[in-house]
Amino acid sequence: MSSSSPAPASVRTSVRIPLRFSDGFRVDAQVFTFDGLADGQEHVALGLGDYEHTNTPLVRLHSECLTGDVFGSARCDCGPQLRDAAEQISRVGGYLVYLRQEGRGIGLYNKLDAYALQDQGLNTYEANEALGLPSDGRDYTAAAQMLNTLGVRRIELLSNNPDKAKQLSAHGIEIERRVPTGVFVTPTNLRYLQAKVTVTGHQILLDGSGAPAFPAAAA
Repeated sequence: MSSSSPAPASVRTSVRIPLRFSDGFRVDAQVFTFDGLADGQEHVALGLGDYEHTNTPLVRLHSECLTGDVFGSARCDCGPQLRDAAEQISRVGGYLVYLRQEGRGIGLYNKLDAYALQDQGLNTYEANEALGLPSDGRDYTAAAQMLNTLGVRRIELLSNNPDKAKQLSAHGIEIERRVPTGVFVTPTNLRYLQAKVTVTGHQILLDGSGAPAFPAAAA
């Protein structure tokens, strides 16, 4: 696959923010905002741990999920993944790239409409398509711009999603290795996690019954 760097962006603001999670975990983040991002959205990058002196930073691209990240919805695993990513990255140094891509790019209201269709039996991808929307409309050009702007060209990618690695590689970001995220199963997100595996090839470990199982902890 040929690769090309996206158009340059620039850092707009850099500010220190202490993060405090509901379970008591605390970490200070250096938060970067940007001008010139390809999609014009207000994405941010959070530098965690000793990110400035890490040769190959650990990076997570996390798509915004108001219901999961803020309200603790158990229909998805977004909130626990965000919390886990902050701790994993802070231990080794790297960036949490928080992308304003609610509902895999379809927006909050459409995501809630899709939830209603899921309650009728469709999976998370089928529900998007039934609304005439892409099953996954996310484009990671802006994420590559942000990393390039921060001087990051080679990373360890904290993700189970092969499309994130594919798109970043296409934009010139070298993926040294992929680090699996934790799997956070609830009775209400099991079908959601299974759909990620069967539809889009997420590399979530499965046990013999076909249910997601926790992968070995990544150092």
